[in-house]
Amino acid sequence: MSDTSWMNNPNLKNIDHAKLEALLSMANQGQGKSQKELLPFLLAAANQSRSQGVRFTPEETDAIIEVLKAGKSAEEIQKIDRIRAMMKLMG
Repeated sequence: MSDTSWMNNPNLKNIDHAKLEALLSMANQGQGKSQKELLPFLLAAANQSRSQGVRFTPEETDAIIEVLKAGKSAEEIQKIDRIRAMMKLMG
């Protein structure tokens, strides 16, 4: 994920930069994973982040998801929504 311009989106201005850096690191680690590999990876990454004290509020999570959806195709947005729904069920 070489394009980090999303981190400068004004909708994310109230999120601590360290949290956004942690999110970027997680995204870089998850890059290239198949959809089958992605959910277990995201769950493990979320647990690791929590153990390191990095927690996103529901409002922060919603803002990040909306920023990441910008410019995506309808299919990509549906994929994001499905993964998010699965994570909510498992979280």
